[in-house]
Amino acid sequence: MKRIALVLRSILVAAMVLGVIAPVVGAQAGGTSALDDAFAGKFKGKVVTMAGPFTDNDAVKFDDSMKDFESKTGIDIQYSGSKEFEASIGIAIEGNNPPDIVDFPQPGLLATFVKKGKVVDLNTFMDMKKLQANYIQSWIDMGTMDGPKGKILAGVWGRVNGKSAVWYPKKAFDEAGYKVPTTWDELMALTEQIKKDGDTPWCVGIESGAATGWPMTDWVEEFMLRTTSLENYDKWVAGELKFSSPEVKNAVQKVSDLWFGEGNVYGGRKAIATTAFGDAPKPMFENPPKCWLHKQGNFITTFFPENAKAGVDYDFFYLPGIDAKYGKPVLVAGDIYAMFNDRPEVRAVMEYFSTGASVEGWVKAGGAISPHKDSKLEWYTNDVDRGIAKMIQEATSVRFDGSDLMPGAVGAGSFWKEMTSYVSGSIDLDTALKDIDASWPK
Repeated sequence: MKRIALVLRSILVAAMVLGVIAPVVGAQAGGTSALDDAFAGKFKGKVVTMAGPFTDNDAVKFDDSMKDFESKTGIDIQYSGSKEFEASIGIAIEGNNPPDIVDFPQPGLLATFVKKGKVVDLNTFMDMKKLQANYIQSWIDMGTMDGPKGKILAGVWGRVNGKSAVWYPKKAFDEAGYKVPTTWDELMALTEQIKKDGDTPWCVGIESGAATGWPMTDWVEEFMLRTTSLENYDKWVAGELKFSSPEVKNAVQKVSDLWFGEGNVYGGRKAIATTAFGDAPKPMFENPPKCWLHKQGNFITTFFPENAKAGVDYDFFYLPGIDAKYGKPVLVAGDIYAMFNDRPEVRAVMEYFSTGASVEGWVKAGGAISPHKDSKLEWYTNDVDRGIAKMIQEATSVRFDGSDLMPGAVGAGSFWKEMTSYVSGSIDLDTALKDIDASWPK
């Protein structure tokens, strides 16, 4: 038996060396994880460095949310935030002097470093069963990226926000006898009912200075998630499915049908490209409202009147799915944490980031939504954050803002520009889509 055990051990070691079997390095000999060891005090006095875009109030909230973990483990998480994060982190990583952990607000930037082999594969130590139990599969899919030797799990998700919300003036809405729609047909029926009542249903504006057009790209992304598969969405974002394809053209056309329909948008088609995105929802708060529905992420409440109260003067509902076979998708943005230096204490912090406890303090302080299944809705101290969190928890799939994942020349360039030209009526849809395709880096 001893000889058989030695032979089996030799085969296993050889398989690991050849890469046939990945070594399970996350658990210690006794079956404990790095996080278990951290809470057992084994890394007391160790320092884990971290960099990201959090500055000012966000940086304070992040640091405060780490205090409980630091006090229980003795690990010192030293966070450094920068408003020039993208430039500074590139210099550090390319100079082979990265911090232990980096928070990326745009997964596309992380993907560039994954391709260069700069990022530690979390599969080498994280318990995938625990991850799959605490995130819906979409979050894991979005954290899986192409490295030099194949796909790796490049990061775990921390703070996120949801974009698939439709805001409305609650008090006036209720007084008018309108009901919150839960299906696409009901939303379209509400749109028609508001028009029959002599009002304008939708508030839309896409002007944003040099970034004019980005709200339109969000709408296109929402409709892509509702009219075609996640596989096609991912191919589109990666440049493998052209803008001129039937799938993408169909999504843009459906947005157009809603926006350009007679009487559907306040000010009509001609006003959309010249109305600032932050000003677009303001007519909802006039008495009576001049428009009633506004789709935007949860940050838009900062543009609402100061005296407007959530749950009283305004509320929101989930932008319903269009085709039942695509479920209840939610368009999201957020922060993905990646690991650049492999030490036990760094592993422990990364494992901690995959739990709701890592954002509990920030959630309770306001301004953060958790993607973790073990988070509790009771943590949220305001109705907006709690409602967005519930929307994300109930999603059947999530996908990151597509334009943020595309190359800058497209996502923050031609996509914005050509959609603006199309909405303003200076070019037709086929020309806009063809021009975006032509701008894709070769």
